[in-house]
Amino acid sequence: MAKVLVVYYSMYGSTFELAQAIEAGAKAAGAEVRLRQVPDHIHESVWKKLKGVPEAKALQANVPIATNEDLVWADGIILGSPTRFGSMAGQMKNFLDQTGSLWAKGALDGKVAAFFTGAATIHGGHEATILATLPFAYHHGMTIVTTGYVLPESGRTTSGGGPYGPSHYGEQGKRSHIDADERAIAENLGKRVALVSKKIFG
Repeated sequence: MAKVLVVYYSMYGSTFELAQAIEAGAKAAGAEVRLRQVPDHIHESVWKKLKGVPEAKALQANVPIATNEDLVWADGIILGSPTRFGSMAGQMKNFLDQTGSLWAKGALDGKVAAFFTGAATIHGGHEATILATLPFAYHHGMTIVTTGYVLPESGRTTSGGGPYGPSHYGEQGKRSHIDADERAIAENLGKRVALVSKKIFG
């Protein structure tokens, strides 16, 4: 059985929905899955004033915080962050920056890696954010898995998702739910990572 870790950061809940869909896809492919979120460094007194954020935070309250041990445990690691000016959110960057000790030991070498994201505009950084996250996998010597154009949804979507990885297109500063195409692409990535991880480590 492959072990798949889905690690994400989500403020308004859309990236969390993608993470859940990816988790479901990996489980459907027979993987043991851990769903984890990275710590949020925005103070509670700030995010409590943002419309929709307290509700999104409440939905994620029972999701454990990711640790380096989770990364070591996994055969496949799927990282998700909303875009921030064409790159990952600072919360995800901070988490990944704390993996230096794992890099020094080669602890993630050969593990499977994949990525997902979301942006408030159709050209707001979906692909750029995934590409900006790739160096993490390169430096750790990981094996990268993408969504490609295996599903028709990857080629027809007018919202999020594509060959780079799952993504969500939602309105700025508001909670929006992933649509059917985005969900299908996300579930498929979970399955792909689970199957590739099983081939490598099974």
